[in-house]
Amino acid sequence: MATNNADDRRTLLLTGASRGIGHATVKRFSSAGWRVITCSRQPFPEDCPWDAGPEDHIQVDLADPQNTCEAIVEIKERLTANAGRLNALVNNAAISPKLEGGARMNALETEFEDWLRVFQVNLFAAIMLGRGLVDELMAATGAIVNVTSIAGSRVHPFAGAAYSTSKAALAALTREMAHDFGPLGVRVNAIAPGEIDTSILSPGTEKLVEQIPMRRLGTPEEVAKIIYVLCTETSSYVTGAEIHINGGQHV
Repeated sequence: MATNNADDRRTLLLTGASRGIGHATVKRFSSAGWRVITCSRQPFPEDCPWDAGPEDHIQVDLADPQNTCEAIVEIKERLTANAGRLNALVNNAAISPKLEGGARMNALETEFEDWLRVFQVNLFAAIMLGRGLVDELMAATGAIVNVTSIAGSRVHPFAGAAYSTSKAALAALTREMAHDFGPLGVRVNAIAPGEIDTSILSPGTEKLVEQIPMRRLGTPEEVAKIIYVLCTETSSYVTGAEIHINGGQHV
């Protein structure tokens, strides 16, 4: 009879795990028996009911390239419990700075330092993690999922210029990674969520619902289901794709 030791479980590395889509993704993969290693700027919360605990949490500031490199070394050490295999990497962490009162930061108002910070977290960290963990992904014939956004393909009323262009760049990076990682046995895809019902919705989002053919917001759980599919055998011949999860808003 098979055991449920750490060595037998598939492993997911997830950035931006503390809320919304990330939190739902942790629950979806955990319920399927995966080991989930989470990455966040914050330490593991003591009041979190997740039984995996801090041993599967890595505190890292993805806005800091050096700290990101240090985290990759620590991740590799954590993966020794899974024979150095990483079945899936989900690049979900992202930042979207706002002006006072939550107003969007347009191309004229966004400071250069903000552009650099947004692109480091939203774009550069994804390729740093993918390249840094490529051996572990190859060992598992693994998959990478990059979380882009509907804002990457059109001007959005709430998402700022730096956020939107970083997500457009991440979609392009997904294609490049799919081309380069494919011969290594690693699939790379993206999901592009639209308006998802999370705690960080901007005021006025309810007006956007009127423009969505399905006339409702999406749920984090609905996004997590698609992420799961892209990390499993169900999508074994899918790579270089960007899946729109927005109730038809993009049409």
